[in-house]
Amino acid sequence: MKRSLNLLDTTLLVAGSMIGSGIFIVSSGMARSLGSAGWLLLAWVLSGLITLFAALSYGELAGMMPQAGGQFVYLKKAFGELTAFVYGWTVFLVIQTGVIAAVAVAFAKFTGVFFPFFEEGNVMMQLGSLEITTAQLLAIAVIALLTFINSRGIENGKLIQRLFTSAKLIALFTLIIVGMYYGFRHDVFSQNMADAWHAKRDIAVFKDSTLVSQISENLSGLALASAIGVAMIGSLFSSDAWNNVTFIAGEVENPKRNIPLGLFLGVLIVTVIYVLANVAYLCLLPLQGSADPSAGVEQQGIMYAQYDRVGAAALSTIFGDVAKYLMAGLIMVSTFGCNNGLILSGSRLFQSMAKDGLFFKSAGTLNKYQVPAKALLFQAVWASVLCLSGSYNDLLDYCTFSSLVFYIVTIAGLFILRRKMPDAERPYKAFGYPLIPALYILITALICIDLLICKTFNTGMGLLIMALGVPVYFLFKRNKDVHRQA
Repeated sequence: MKRSLNLLDTTLLVAGSMIGSGIFIVSSGMARSLGSAGWLLLAWVLSGLITLFAALSYGELAGMMPQAGGQFVYLKKAFGELTAFVYGWTVFLVIQTGVIAAVAVAFAKFTGVFFPFFEEGNVMMQLGSLEITTAQLLAIAVIALLTFINSRGIENGKLIQRLFTSAKLIALFTLIIVGMYYGFRHDVFSQNMADAWHAKRDIAVFKDSTLVSQISENLSGLALASAIGVAMIGSLFSSDAWNNVTFIAGEVENPKRNIPLGLFLGVLIVTVIYVLANVAYLCLLPLQGSADPSAGVEQQGIMYAQYDRVGAAALSTIFGDVAKYLMAGLIMVSTFGCNNGLILSGSRLFQSMAKDGLFFKSAGTLNKYQVPAKALLFQAVWASVLCLSGSYNDLLDYCTFSSLVFYIVTIAGLFILRRKMPDAERPYKAFGYPLIPALYILITALICIDLLICKTFNTGMGLLIMALGVPVYFLFKRNKDVHRQA
C-alpha cells in the first residue's frame, strides 16, 4: 500500500470523520436533559476532554504498531484474536456501517431542503411494512458514489477529504464568529448564564401532535450525574470516529509521528469548535423554550428547536428564512466529507481482518489502484441495508455504547502491553501515563454503567451484538484451520 497521507491529511481525516451532523442537532436534546447553559457547556467540555484523553493514549499504540487495521491490531496484540474479532465484528455490524448509514441519511434529509423530492416523508415504494423513501435511496446513492471514488485510489479519497473538511472547518468558524458577533451585542448569552448551574430536566407531553403539558424537574446529586451521562451520549457521538485514522496507518507517511500528532491535533481542533459553536448558540437563542410547535424560533429556544435543528434555528435569528438553506448546505458539505473519511478508513480494518482469516477472504486483496475494493464493497452493501432498515437511530445508541466499551478495553491494553512488550519501540509515550489513561477508563466506565441503568434496552442490544461475535469468531477460525490443514 502506498504511504501518501501526510500530517495534514491525518489531521483532516480525524477532524473530518468526527464532524458530521451531530453538532448542529444534539444540543437540543442535551438542553432538555440538563436545563442549564452551564451544565450544557460542561457536558461538551467533558466529552472533549474524555476524547482527548483517549486520543493521547491511542497515540502510543499507533506509534508502536503503525499497521493497517489500527485498533484491531492493538486488541489482538494485547488480548488475542477473539477480543480483536469481536471488536471488528461490532464495527462491521453496527459501529462503522451504522454511522455511515446515519450520516448518509442526514445528508439526504438536508438535500430535501433544496429539492423537496428528497424530503424524508416521500415514499417511493412499500414492501409490506417496509417503506422505502427517496431520502433512503439518495443515502444509498451517496454511499455508492463515495465507495466508487475511494475504490479508484487513495489520492481520490485524500482530495475529497481535504476539500470538504477544509470547507466545513472554515464554515463552522464563520458560523461561530458571526454568531458571537451578533449575539454579544444583545443580552441573550448573559440571560442564559444568569442561572447557569440550576439543572432541570424538561419534559413535554404530546397527544396527536398537540402539546398537552410541559414540566421541569429539578436535578441534583445522583439524578444530575445520571442526566449528564445520558446527555453526553449526544456529545460523545458527535465526537466519535476520531480513531478511524488508525485503521489506515498503512498508508500514512511516517506513521509513528504523524498518527499520534494527527490524533491530538484533530481532536483538539474539533473540541474547541464544538464548545465555541455551543457558545454561539447560547449567544443567539434562549436555552429554555416552549415545546409548542406553533411557537416562534426564539420562543422555542435551544430546547425545542424545530426537529432539534438548533444550528438552523440559531442562524435564523440573523438571516431569517435564508438560514435553513445556509445550514442545510453546511450540513450537506459536513456529512459528505464525514462519510468519505468513514468509508475510506473503515475498509482498511476489514482488510486487516481478512488477512488474518477473520473476514471474507476477498476483502483482504488490493485492486490495481492498491486499495481494498472488495472490503469497500462489503462495507457499502451492509451500510445500504441499514439505510433501508430505518433502524439507524437505534443503531447510533447501540454503537455509541459499544464504541465506549471498546475504547475502555483498548486503553486497558495499553497497561498490558507495557508489561508484555516492555522493550518495544515507543516513539511516543501516552501523555500522563498511568494517570490519564486510568482516569479515562474510570470516567468512561461510569458513563457506561449510567447508560446500562438509564437506557437498558439499547445498551443491552449493544452487548448482545458484541456477544454474537463470539460464535461467529469460531466459525471463521474453524474455516481458517480447515484451509491451513488443506
